[in-house]
Amino acid sequence: MLRKKKINKDYTLLFTPHFPYNTLPKSSNKRALLGIGGNMGDVVRRFEHLFWYLKRAAFIHVQETTPILKNPPFGYKEQDDFYNAVLFIETPLTPKRLLSYVLRIERLFGRKRSFKDAPRTLDIDILFYENVSMDTKQLTLPHPEWKNRSSVLIPLAYISPEKRRFFRKEMMRKGKIDD
Repeated sequence: MLRKKKINKDYTLLFTPHFPYNTLPKSSNKRALLGIGGNMGDVVRRFEHLFWYLKRAAFIHVQETTPILKNPPFGYKEQDDFYNAVLFIETPLTPKRLLSYVLRIERLFGRKRSFKDAPRTLDIDILFYENVSMDTKQLTLPHPEWKNRSSVLIPLAYISPEKRRFFRKEMMRKGKIDD
């Protein structure tokens, strides 16, 4: 069952059986926010498959998801609209191991990297990992562009305030929080 809510001419929210989703914490693992996106094929169906893949995963416990946002592309604009959502997860993995894990999931779901901002089947970004700040060749936390993207900010508004508090320090430091 898919329900749509138009925000304006460019942005539409999609509600599916698992976007949004909310459950209780499972353990005392570290918390992270993942941004997911894609614009090739049946992305909404792929997000549902991803949800079930992560529900069965040993290294990730999905606590909450947002509605799916349909939005115009940025960067390379000659492509289909994107679908984006945010997932609040718990994981025992370190940030770098989580990155390796989500890159493997992207490949499993058919991701090919042809050029910057190219169309994609699935993109998974680590937006926040607890209140960790890091800047390495492989990973920058928090994600350097999160505060500039409607594709993150609009879904992020649907994460419950009690879960956003885990990232409050970093969000406030970047000047983007509205509790």
